[in-house]
Amino acid sequence: MRHKYETRGIVLSRTPLGEANAYVTLLTRELGLVRARAQGVRAQGAKLAASLATFAESSLVLVRGKEGWRVAGAILEEEWFTQMRHPASRAAASRVSGLFLRLVAGETPDPELFPLVTGFFRALATLPEDAHEAAEIRAALCILAALGLVAGEIPGEASEFTPAILADVRRKRAEYITRINRGIAASGL
Repeated sequence: MRHKYETRGIVLSRTPLGEANAYVTLLTRELGLVRARAQGVRAQGAKLAASLATFAESSLVLVRGKEGWRVAGAILEEEWFTQMRHPASRAAASRVSGLFLRLVAGETPDPELFPLVTGFFRALATLPEDAHEAAEIRAALCILAALGLVAGEIPGEASEFTPAILADVRRKRAEYITRINRGIAASGL
């Protein structure tokens, strides 16, 4: 009998697999980045469809088999995509998720990453649109720092996206973008 892992996770990407299945890339609290197969999730009326939509945060049941991870169950907790009302906020979430997926190769449990991404998504859903660029810059910088690709101080906790912290990001925008570009170059991507 296979062990079931119960965790909370965010769907960062979803790729079709066959007629009704999909591969989902999940950032989980305990297991880190996990790529799992979700059976029947693309079929009409699928129970797990909403829980495994892109940018959905769900309570998950994962099973590790000989062919990799499989989603055995999911309950939707937060639907970040619909909470991000502006197309610009969804685009920012996609860019940061894409950067994250490019930088993290395999299962890498890191206690900073899950709260960072949920804090970023919450900021995009609640803050005014003029704060989204600063939130995106901060999220990219914090991800690179958590992965050890950027040196230097970043004010506040990684998961904090307060107006005061984002005002600091706006003031130091050029410096932060330079640090992000150096971190991406250091990653070899």
